[in-house]
Amino acid sequence: MTESRTEHRTSTALTPVELATAAVMSSFAVALSVVAMVVPLATALQIVAAVPMAVVAQRHRTRVLVSAAVAGTLVAFVAAGWSTAITVATAALLGGMVGRAKRLGHGLFRVLVTSAIVGPAIGLVTVGVLFLLAPLRELFLKTIENTIEGVARLMSRTEILIPAADTLRSGVGAVLDNWWWWILGTAIFSIVLGVFFTWLILGAILDRLSTIPVADHLPAAVDGVVAPLPVRLNNVGFSYNGSRTAALQGLDLTIDFGEFVAVVGHNGSGKSTLTRILAGRTPTTGTVDRPGVAGLGLAGGTAVVLQRPESQILGSRVGDDVVWGLPADAETDIDALLTEVGLGGMGARDTSTLSGGEMQRLAVAAALARRPALLIADEATTMVDAAGRASLVALLADLPTRHRMSVVLVTHQELETVAADRVVHLHGGAQVQHSAEWMRSAFLDPATTHFRAGPPILTLRGVGHTYNRRTPWSQLALTGIDLTVHAGDGLLVLGGNGSGKSTLAWILAGLTKPSTGTADFEGSPVSDNVGVVGLAFQHSRLQLQRRTVAEDIAAAGGPEVGSVHVSRAMDAVGLDRLLAGREIDSLSGGQMRRVVIAGLVVNKPRVLVLDEPLAGLDPPGRTDIIGVLGQLRRQGIAIIVISHDIDGIDSVCDRTITLAGGRITSETTTRGVAS
Repeated sequence: MTESRTEHRTSTALTPVELATAAVMSSFAVALSVVAMVVPLATALQIVAAVPMAVVAQRHRTRVLVSAAVAGTLVAFVAAGWSTAITVATAALLGGMVGRAKRLGHGLFRVLVTSAIVGPAIGLVTVGVLFLLAPLRELFLKTIENTIEGVARLMSRTEILIPAADTLRSGVGAVLDNWWWWILGTAIFSIVLGVFFTWLILGAILDRLSTIPVADHLPAAVDGVVAPLPVRLNNVGFSYNGSRTAALQGLDLTIDFGEFVAVVGHNGSGKSTLTRILAGRTPTTGTVDRPGVAGLGLAGGTAVVLQRPESQILGSRVGDDVVWGLPADAETDIDALLTEVGLGGMGARDTSTLSGGEMQRLAVAAALARRPALLIADEATTMVDAAGRASLVALLADLPTRHRMSVVLVTHQELETVAADRVVHLHGGAQVQHSAEWMRSAFLDPATTHFRAGPPILTLRGVGHTYNRRTPWSQLALTGIDLTVHAGDGLLVLGGNGSGKSTLAWILAGLTKPSTGTADFEGSPVSDNVGVVGLAFQHSRLQLQRRTVAEDIAAAGGPEVGSVHVSRAMDAVGLDRLLAGREIDSLSGGQMRRVVIAGLVVNKPRVLVLDEPLAGLDPPGRTDIIGVLGQLRRQGIAIIVISHDIDGIDSVCDRTITLAGGRITSETTTRGVAS
């Protein structure tokens, strides 16, 4: 079977991404609706509940909205009764109409016309139901009568409103005698007015969201015989809409059963694009030959394990996540799969308690549950510590020897290519001759690089932290931490997944108050001095909130920051000023990290805490970021790096502490520092 520019007919079934979107967004709508019902003065949240439904309608097919609406309404009914269920259904209706109109480019007038059609339809359905169900009709009318009487009594307490209250009481008979007209008119008025206000309130929000590019999702499953292997790419090229350069060009590649293939290359070299082609995306040029369709997510097809393990877990328990999305009649030996990936006996364990390495193993188990012929691991080891990375790569390398399948691993790590049957090296979208030297970064020379450390500025004494304290779900993260950071210091924090590194980072930045002990900056609690310690998250994109580079740096600095400050911050982190107008989503991973650091530097922090700053970067990108950190340290800023990756960090950090089980188990000094 040959895949060229011809488009396949998309499957009518919801994809796993659509199912997950419907589940998450309906949950948001239910949560907001419940809060609006039970919390005084929170009625406005009923309108806010329409936001997630509007986002679904704006970005997905109508059937996804219907799924979210049905699921949300049923959950709301079970959790809080009819009134909350009706609130969720109404939110889905109003948000759905506005979101769909935004997706199709319709204006307010078109939406109001649609609501004028939908309103009478809903009114007629309601009248028909009440005609057929006499007991329900009587209860409904009695409720109306009691409501009007209650309003009239409240009005009668004010002398000036007594005539109006009497008029209201006298009119109740007319309302009850002509209830069908009243319901029909009320439905039309409510829907039209509701859509009008929803458009006014949500319109700006949806317009803002529409400027944010939707992530380039993997291709949806298509109809046909599922047979992804063997696959042959013939002179394949691919260009994204609006791009002047090809992401892939002239690529020839064959993958058969029983292979473990590593794919390497710079950030932006086309690695992820290649995985999408292998997963079923149609190339712009060239052909893809395979016996059937890729069958992404289908039994016997293609499975993908991505970089961030927590984004792939949907089940609350390990065993549930393995079979999430599988047909109800699918027979899966959960215990055997978990044992195969090294998670034996964890089927009943809560997924929130897993480490990063365990999460990735769970993702592999969920992929194997579909018995894939092709498993693609796109930088799946990035957020895993060294020990977990080695065992995960060993697991992936061993799969083709035990199953009729092949594994493609995208990586920046040289050690991960050793077990590969062959290495595909991409550069500028084309395949080039692989050289291991490319994967070895050139860092600052520790022997010739000198820094100066000043007086102590950040001190932790007896710090401990427990999540969900005084509850059955309490979890100890840190205990007995004593640490001193000097001005211009360089500190590397090591530790396995779940050792407490990220918790320590948040406490150092003043964003989390420790449960016990003190965390002081120059004598006062660091939590009272938020901003003097800057924190860069693991995932840079989550920290960038504006459309362009300059806008984001300026927003991070506050209203007093102007273009001059932005330019200086960009200079400090080695960002070309010409990038100021570039959109955030057009940047590489390394450039995004520089923008985050620039946004912190513009506030002139005394300390910078960076959580996994090298994750997902190619060797040149890693070298650049380490150079930026060295330059910042020379300016007197203390640098604290929390990382699994120590390669090159020792050129910036003089001290190293190791965390295990929430405690500091060792502290070493790598070289002398001038004082």
